[in-house]
Amino acid sequence: MNKQHKRVLVIEDDPDIGAMLMLNLRAEGFEVAIETSGEVGLRWLQREQPLLMVLDLMLPGIDGLQVCRKVRERAEYVPIIILSAKSSETQRVVGLELGADDYLTKPFSTAELIARIHAVLRRMKAAEALAEHRAGVIHHGPITIDPIAREVRLLDREVILTSKEFDLLAFFARNAGRTYRRTELLDHVWGHSHDGYEHTVNSHINRLRAKIEDDPAKPAYVLTVWGVGYKFALPGESVRSDA
Repeated sequence: MNKQHKRVLVIEDDPDIGAMLMLNLRAEGFEVAIETSGEVGLRWLQREQPLLMVLDLMLPGIDGLQVCRKVRERAEYVPIIILSAKSSETQRVVGLELGADDYLTKPFSTAELIARIHAVLRRMKAAEALAEHRAGVIHHGPITIDPIAREVRLLDREVILTSKEFDLLAFFARNAGRTYRRTELLDHVWGHSHDGYEHTVNSHINRLRAKIEDDPAKPAYVLTVWGVGYKFALPGESVRSDA
């Protein structure tokens, strides 16, 4: 992996934290770019493609959540680890729902941050290898999923999904008929399983249904298995609820 492909973008307005991150990340072999505002960080992203982003939430001007949202609107996927002095569960859930790959509360140890960076990169590498292994287009009734182009079509209509919505749909389609608990979906799709984050799964399920179901209130594809979790219906399977 060359230097360009090992570049980490840090958006952090605290100069002491920025200097500490630069020192420790460089010691790990990464090339580091430090930006101190969301606006400048987003302009940097228009020119460069980092391996990963470390993103502070409390930024002047555009805050970290807005930056995260804008980054997830881009076609290119960049892993994001959020740093925040806000430790509330609500903030963590919001960050994850916007597409962050991990969330670390200040104060933090650099050793833990580096461990999480490597964990996120390992998950990305494994996901890319799996996508290459399963490069074939998935057909599920009127739904067509292209894992390489990351495109979804419903009959003749293109369905625009966020990155995590696509990952969730592709995972469901590959494992149609099997029921998954919310914690299992967090583990398989988000790469972590933490109690209290199940709301993230519910929100993504609701948004996915709104985009692929004729009637989201009576789904034909993403079914609720009451008391357990969710599953993707087998072709021809009728909508039903299980206790």
